Amino acid sequence: MKNLVSFASLFSLSFAVSSCAQPVQSDLQAAVENAEPVQAEAPPGKAKAYFAAGCFWCVEAIFESVRGVDESISGYSGGHTENPTYQSSNTGRTGHAEAVEVIYDPQVVSFSQLVDVFFGSQDPTQVNGQGPDRGSQYRSIAFYQNEEEKSIITEKIRVLNETVYDGKIATQVLPFQKFWIGEDYHQDYEKRNPNNGYIRNVSIPRLNRFKAKFPELLKDAASH
Repeated sequence: MKNLVSFASLFSLSFAVSSCAQPVQSDLQAAVENAEPVQAEAPPGKAKAYFAAGCFWCVEAIFESVRGVDESISGYSGGHTENPTYQSSNTGRTGHAEAVEVIYDPQVVSFSQLVDVFFGSQDPTQVNGQGPDRGSQYRSIAFYQNEEEKSIITEKIRVLNETVYDGKIATQVLPFQKFWIGEDYHQDYEKRNPNNGYIRNVSIPRLNRFKAKFPELLKDAASH
């Protein structure tokens, strides 16, 4: 969808709450929601976290700007089909959302802080989309790999609903099952395509808003 949105519509679409309906909950999707979480393997001394918050080009760049994050990888998660692709996930029928795998050093940045980054870099009240990107493949999901992570996420949602969003947070909280790495051309897309229209008009402004909101979490914060 990103490459089909005209520049005119990018400017006209706001980051207000979408009027789209909630994702259709099939038996397969219900099975995803009720599954036992899987613990992802990580390199020695590192950990992995998984989030979906709209366009993975945007989300990947945001997490890679955070101190303690080694890498953020674009891909797909949260669905009920095997081997999702960009084309198939864009139909909305795979159940998957564009997601990122965040590889980080838990001695430098905590999972709780990454959840703050997740909620603080999006509009979590927007249903089935983020900004100009609309569809269940762009929905907001926080994945947990154990009960501690689930507790952190749900407590953040409770506090934000009470203090900021008036109970309107639409983010799903799902057990992590599997992350499917996206196509090569999606990786580091913002960094490699700075003059792309979507990147200039949507992705970079979103990154800059996040940086202004969380300067203390940025990789270059230590140099100031």
